[in-house]
Amino acid sequence: MTTAPPPASSPRPSPSPSATTRGRPVDAPGLAELGADLLHTSRARRAVTLSRPFAAVACFAAAAWAGWWWAAPLLVFAAFVAVVTATHDVVHGSLGLSRRASHWALFALGLVLLESGHAYRASHTRHHRLFPHPDDPEGHPADLTFLQAVCHGPVFLPRLWWWAFRRADDAGERGRLLAEAAAPFAALAAGVALWPRVPGVLVYTAMVIVGSWVYPLLTVHLPHHGYGDSPLNQTRTLRGRLVPALFLELTYHLEHHLYPQVPSHHLPELARRLDGYLRSHGVRPVRVV
Repeated sequence: MTTAPPPASSPRPSPSPSATTRGRPVDAPGLAELGADLLHTSRARRAVTLSRPFAAVACFAAAAWAGWWWAAPLLVFAAFVAVVTATHDVVHGSLGLSRRASHWALFALGLVLLESGHAYRASHTRHHRLFPHPDDPEGHPADLTFLQAVCHGPVFLPRLWWWAFRRADDAGERGRLLAEAAAPFAALAAGVALWPRVPGVLVYTAMVIVGSWVYPLLTVHLPHHGYGDSPLNQTRTLRGRLVPALFLELTYHLEHHLYPQVPSHHLPELARRLDGYLRSHGVRPVRVV
């Protein structure tokens, strides 16, 4: 289903414009055919998606206060999954937020993990437009080896931030990026100052910073490595019950790339409706529990 990736020293090939329509094959069903209900996000669902990251942080704070440090990794994992899912949907405009609300959501969601939501929006929208392409900084780890992707972790987000900052076309965007870049440094300073009385601040800060180092491996290399020359084989999809639910449907990576405007909570249903089309084109989803 896939071909070997190009050598790291070679430029990535660009997909043929005649073979794709907005990132998917020309013969792929449109959303009107698949069902317009896939684009709907209710007010309740929007509230759940946007509140989960902050609920995870609140649970971490409660666990730290109670001294339940064994729960810290589980709650930080929950925060990561919740933030990535919510930010994904905000970036693609699938939650129905206004432009102003989207700015605030990106800023607030990024703060949960001490990251830049606006840098992510700049790099991720580029990733969807161009992958695979040399000017897709987010997609770069797809061309690395497993070990290289692991080692790339500490520099991945700083490089994406610098890429976004250099391309920011107005003072407001640069200001937002600078404010977001200050967050981890402020959190580290606060964590050191509060360590004797509130150790949870430094523990949380260290865990989310180190946790972000898995992004190039988990979110780029593993889904995309070994990509082919068609949108149908440039990424993978994992199907199952437990694992997709645990990752809040982020494992439906192929479906997301084909139809990025579909919100995360509808990806399982989108996958079900695409089964026949994918099967007819030889796409075999990876089965997990």
